[in-house]
Amino acid sequence: MPPPTREEAEDAVRTLLRWAGEDPRREGLHDTPSRVVRSYEEFFCGYAEDPVDLLTRTFSEVEDYDEMVLLRDIRFESHCEHHMVPIIGVAHVAYLPRKRVVGISKLARVVDAYAKRFQIQERLTAQIANTINDVLQPRGVGVVIEASHQCMTTRGVHRPGVSMVTSRMLGTFRSNSDTRREFLSILNRPGVTGGV
Repeated sequence: MPPPTREEAEDAVRTLLRWAGEDPRREGLHDTPSRVVRSYEEFFCGYAEDPVDLLTRTFSEVEDYDEMVLLRDIRFESHCEHHMVPIIGVAHVAYLPRKRVVGISKLARVVDAYAKRFQIQERLTAQIANTINDVLQPRGVGVVIEASHQCMTTRGVHRPGVSMVTSRMLGTFRSNSDTRREFLSILNRPGVTGGV
């Protein structure tokens, strides 16, 4: 089935405005349908990205570096697939390379490629870890995500300040408790270099 046209998407927004009790023709709302559609193009641009492609360019000149590579505090914005409201959080992504590493910006882009889709946090965590593991084939991958879900903070049970933590450990991060402990220990440090 082909996707709806932009005009159909804008009509859907007008319908929601009417359903909420508004008049989509009034001055303040006249351009809202087109603004919402443009926002959705940005919010859900992850559907147009292939996370696997993002990781295909790697580097082998690493002087036999085989210790943990960790990118902390990757801020992301996603949307709950159950209520279509924001999930805002940070991802921490680590891997133990075999012989090749990937540019660190690519790790952040993989997080965004999956976050910019309708999500649940558990699946988002698994998708990021599994993709890095499948493409880079490292000795291990660890992903921890901490996020606030507006489906819980602004509606329903109304519990602001609550965050959800999920993790996915693969390879050495799962089988070796020392590696897992090192990863989690680094995450709990205020700043590795003292001022970061």
